[in-house]
Amino acid sequence: MAKFVTIGERIHCISPAIKEAMATRNPEAILKRAKEQLEAGATYLDVNIGPAESDGPELMQWAVKTIQENFDNVPLALDTANKAAIEAGIDVYNRSKGKPIVNSADAGDRISYIDLAAANDAIVIALCSDGPIAADNDERMVHCQTMLEHGMMLGMEPTDLWFDPLFVVVKGMQDKQMEVLEAIKMFSDMGLNSTGGLSNNSNGMPKDIRPIMDSALVAMCMMQGLTSAIVNPCDKRLMETIKSCDVFKNNTLYADSYLEL
Repeated sequence: MAKFVTIGERIHCISPAIKEAMATRNPEAILKRAKEQLEAGATYLDVNIGPAESDGPELMQWAVKTIQENFDNVPLALDTANKAAIEAGIDVYNRSKGKPIVNSADAGDRISYIDLAAANDAIVIALCSDGPIAADNDERMVHCQTMLEHGMMLGMEPTDLWFDPLFVVVKGMQDKQMEVLEAIKMFSDMGLNSTGGLSNNSNGMPKDIRPIMDSALVAMCMMQGLTSAIVNPCDKRLMETIKSCDVFKNNTLYADSYLEL
């Protein structure tokens, strides 16, 4: 079994500091966030440039080169609704430390993002949705099968599609949490990889509660077979939980110093 893959979520244009850095092409804030996440144990870094309708390709290329050139070609997830920007980012991407991740496709209007990943030997996050969040796991699995078959038809390996059940907010959707866990188990039973924005579950909670809820959920998800998550790796409680679960799942060898690895 492979160790759990953490995708650092903190290079996101929703952050005022990152938004300003991207607008001015001043790398300082982006490099700071990248360094913090990598030192905290992130495997991949997500680079979310937003819609970037006017300058997406140039902005994504600048961000990819800025981060990879400063951090030994760290693998990245390229995150935008601008497909041309993802293509441009892949053009300058150094894959010596891992394939790029296309973030993200779905079974509806964004299914062509699977074509993009297939054409560029990339991983793709596949949202089990055709737009709105699936009503139940029957619908999730229909979307999963649609995207899996589409990717394989294009020559992709099934393991290069990372299926996202779409984590839902506990406040207001508490009754849906077990369905998400059951979907992860279904993906795992099919031998498929899975991921998702795990911290979505704790949106709207007090800041002191969010790390508790995120850590509890990631442990439950990992034991159901979740193989990756988009998270805040600077959350020490969360990362300690992930590392501990990797020990229990026999993904990493126990040592008294395992938390330092």
